[in-house]
Amino acid sequence: MTVSLSQYRLAPEKLTAKLDASLFKNIAQDSSQSSIFLGHQRAKEALAFGLSMQTRGFNVFAMGEHGTGRQTLVKQMLTKLASEQVTPDEWCYINNFDDVHAPYKLYVSPGDGKQLLARMNTFIDELLDLFPEIFDNPSYQRQKAAIDREFNRKYDQAIAHVEALALENEVVVYEEAGEIAFAPLNDGKPLNDQEFAKLDEAKRNAFYDELEKLENILSEQLIELPQWKRISSDKLRKLKQETAEQSIRPFLQELEDEFANNDGVLKYLSSVKHHVVDVVLELLVVENEDQQPNEKDTRKLMVERFLPNLLVARDEHEGAPVVYEQNPTFQRLFGHVDFASFQGSTYTSYRLIRPGALHRANGGYLLLEAEKLLNQPLVWAKLKLALKTQEITIENPYSEFAQPGSFSLQPEKIPLQVKVVLLGDPDIYYMLQDYDQEFTELFRVLADFDRYLDTSDERLLEYAQLIRQRAYQQKYPELSDCAVLELIRYALRRAEHQHKISANIVQVNDLLDESAYLWRKAELTTPLTAEHVLQAIKAKEKRTGRISEAWLDEIKEEQVLISTCGQQIGKVNGLTVLEIGDTVFGTPARITATVYAGSHGITDIEREVDLGKSIHSKGVLLLSGYIGHKYGRELPVSISANIAIEQSYGHIDGDSASMAELCALISAIAQLPIEQAIAITGSMNQHGEVQSIGGVNEKIEGFYRLCKDKGLTGQQGVIIPKTNMTNLMLAPEVIAAVNAKKFHIYAVDNVDQSMEILMGQTAGEINSVGRYPRKSIHAQVLAKLGQLTELINGAEE
Repeated sequence: MTVSLSQYRLAPEKLTAKLDASLFKNIAQDSSQSSIFLGHQRAKEALAFGLSMQTRGFNVFAMGEHGTGRQTLVKQMLTKLASEQVTPDEWCYINNFDDVHAPYKLYVSPGDGKQLLARMNTFIDELLDLFPEIFDNPSYQRQKAAIDREFNRKYDQAIAHVEALALENEVVVYEEAGEIAFAPLNDGKPLNDQEFAKLDEAKRNAFYDELEKLENILSEQLIELPQWKRISSDKLRKLKQETAEQSIRPFLQELEDEFANNDGVLKYLSSVKHHVVDVVLELLVVENEDQQPNEKDTRKLMVERFLPNLLVARDEHEGAPVVYEQNPTFQRLFGHVDFASFQGSTYTSYRLIRPGALHRANGGYLLLEAEKLLNQPLVWAKLKLALKTQEITIENPYSEFAQPGSFSLQPEKIPLQVKVVLLGDPDIYYMLQDYDQEFTELFRVLADFDRYLDTSDERLLEYAQLIRQRAYQQKYPELSDCAVLELIRYALRRAEHQHKISANIVQVNDLLDESAYLWRKAELTTPLTAEHVLQAIKAKEKRTGRISEAWLDEIKEEQVLISTCGQQIGKVNGLTVLEIGDTVFGTPARITATVYAGSHGITDIEREVDLGKSIHSKGVLLLSGYIGHKYGRELPVSISANIAIEQSYGHIDGDSASMAELCALISAIAQLPIEQAIAITGSMNQHGEVQSIGGVNEKIEGFYRLCKDKGLTGQQGVIIPKTNMTNLMLAPEVIAAVNAKKFHIYAVDNVDQSMEILMGQTAGEINSVGRYPRKSIHAQVLAKLGQLTELINGAEE
C-alpha cells in the first residue's frame, strides 16, 4: 500500500517565524529614546535585592553567557543605585614617626582629602619660609648671648683664680690656639725659650715644680667645664626648640581649627606637633652653611615626613563609587607598595603606597569577571579573606620567597565595606558551588540571565529600538524596516526558535556592523536594506565555510559515499552537526546496518572501537528496547546486527541518529529499500516516540546544499521530529526551494511515520487479534525475525 507523503510535508510558512516588517515602521533611528534593557526580569529582581541588601555575605554572582547584557544591566543598576547613596569617606596613609615601616591609616570626609593635602603643602612652605631665618630675630639672639655669657663668666672666673696664683710665683698665664699655657717672669717680663734655657738649673727646676702645681690647680678649677658646656648646650637647644615651637604653633593651630570636626586629622596633627620641631631643626637648621641642602631637596624631605598619602579622592556629591576592574591582578585589586631608587639603592615609604580596586570601590560596588579573577594566582583566596574580615590588607603576596634582609611596609589595615558583583558563566558558578564552601557564604545572591527572550510585539519593538539606536550611535545609514526584520530573524536563528529571540545582542550588532560596511563599500545613498543584511550573512558564511565546502567536495568526488537518489537496503542518510571553533555546519552521514542469524544482539561499532560516547551509545541501546518491545511479544527475538556510521573517524556523541539507525536496522531485517533522496534526523525512545534534537536548521541546510550541488530533483528532503518545528528558522534559499516543491521538509512524531516516508509502505497497526496487516512493514519484520529464529533453533537441534 503506497503512502501519501503530503500529510507529513511542512508548508513554507512553517519553516520560519511569522514576522511583518510593518511592525517596526514607527521606530525612530535616533538617541531620543531612553536607555532600555531587554527582558531578564528574574535577573533584575535578584540584582535589586542583592545590591540593596546590606547584610554581610549578600554579594552577587551575575550568571549568564557573554553578550546577554549582564555587564550593561549591572552597570545601569549600580550607577542608579550608587547615585542615591552617600559618598564614602576618603582614606589616607600617614607617617608613623615611631615606626616608619608601619604607616597609620587616616580617614577624612569626602572632598576633605585634597583640602588636607593643600593645607599641609602650605604648612610645609611656611616652615621653609620661617626657618632658619627665625633664629636671626633680636629676641632669640639676646637669649642666646645670655647663655653664652653665663658660660664665659664661669670660665673667666676659673682662669682668673689660676692667673692670680701664678703671678704671686712670678709665672704668667696666657692662651694660645685655644689652649692655656704658662711662662716664667723675669723682672715682670715673660721669658722666651732661649732666655729660659740660660737660667741655671735650680731656677728651671723651681719653675717646673711651680708649673706642676699650677696645672693641678687649673685642672681643679676647670673640672666642671664639660658640665658647663652641657648645661649651655641644653639651654641653647631648649631655646631653639621653644623658639621653633612658638613660631610653628600658630600654623598648627590654624590647621586644627580648620579640621576641628575630624578626630582622625586632629590626632594626626597632634602627632605632627610632637615631631615637627625635631624634624625642622634636623633638616632646616644647619650650623654650617656649606652643608645646607637646596630648597628643592629640603622640601622633598619635608613632604616625605608630613604630607599624607591620599589613596582615593572623592567628590562630595558623586555618591557611592562603582568600579569595574578589567584586569584583577593581585596588585591592581588590593594595592601595593612601590619602591624608588636613590643613589643606587632602593627605598620605600608610606608615600609610595598605591591603592587597588578595593580601595577605589570601598563604600560602594566592585564589578569583576569571575574567569579573569580565578585565573590570577592567590587573588581568589585573598578576596574571600578581605570580604570575610571586612579589611583591606596591603602586602606582598610573595614576601615569603623574598631575599633575606629585604623589607617592605606593613600599612595599617583599612576597614572594607563593599558589594562585589561577579560576572561569570554557569560552568564557573556551579563549579564554585561544588568545590568552594566559602563561595556560597559570600555570594548568596544569584542573578540568572536568560539566554533567550520571548517574541511578544513589545519585546520585538524594544529589540528593534536597540538595533536602530546602535545604528544611530555608530553613524550608520538609515535602516529600512526590512533590514531590521532580517536582523531580528538572525537573532531568532541564533536562538533556534520561532518564538524566542537570542539575548546575545552582540551577535546582532556584529551583523549590523558588517551590513553597514557592505553598504558603504557600495557607495550608496539609499537606506540600508535587507539585501545588505543577507549579503553580510553570506559573506560571513563564506569566510568560515572552508571546512564545510571541503566536506561537500569530498562527497561530490565520492571520497565520502553519500547518495541523494535511488534506493538501498540497510543504508540511510543521517544528519550530523560539526562545530569547529566558530564554524557550525550540518552534513549528511551514511548510517548502515547489517543483520544475520545469531543471538549477539545489536552491536554499536562506534562504541566497540571507543569512538561512540555515552549518549550515542545510549541511543543505540534503546534500539534493543524498541525491538524487544515491538516484536518480542509474539516470539523470542534472536538477532545479530551491526550498526555503524560509515567513514566516521572521530568521536561521536548525541542520540540524534537513533531514529535513522532504527530505520536502517528495520530495512536490513525486512530487506526493504530506503529512499536515498531523503535524509533523517531525530532521537527516539523505546516506545518509538520521536524526540527533539539540536542543530535542526544546520542539518537541513547541510543536506540541501549537497542536493543542490548534485541537482534538485523534487524528491529530496529531510525528516525531522515534529517537536522541532518551532526551532525552524531556515535560510530564504531553502524556503524558496520548498515553496517551489524542489525540496521537502517532513515532520514526524513517531518512527512508524519515518519508516513510511523512507520505505514507501505503511508501517501497520496491530489489529484486535494481535496481528499486523500482511504487507505492512512491521509484519514483514516479524516474518523475517521468525525466519532468523527458526534458523537458530534449527542449528541448535
